[in-house]
Amino acid sequence: MGRLFSYILLFLSIIHSGKTFAIKHNPVSVVYTINGVCDQCKKRIETAAYVKGVRYANWNVQTHALTLKYNPDKTSIDIILKSVAKAGHDSELFKATDDDYNKLPECCKYRSGTKMH
Repeated sequence: MGRLFSYILLFLSIIHSGKTFAIKHNPVSVVYTINGVCDQCKKRIETAAYVKGVRYANWNVQTHALTLKYNPDKTSIDIILKSVAKAGHDSELFKATDDDYNKLPECCKYRSGTKMH
């Protein structure tokens, strides 16, 4: 009887802990303007934006809008946009350092105002 009771307690604790871990946090959806030029920039921006906690990142070449869905318990907009700036792309909140910007291919340098694509 004692063994059966132990199995029942084990089963109930597994079920209870499963419910605890099944809680999903709603992602936050935001849109920020990111400077860039082309599809090569798009790939770089989206790759940089996919830090841990980001579920969706899509940068529009024409509008320069980066649409994000992320879990605020795992990351923040500052972390995401700093990663994008580190990849060489300015946002509304963070500007890429000159060193990071100068690492971009010549055709992707958006600060000059001349579009090469």
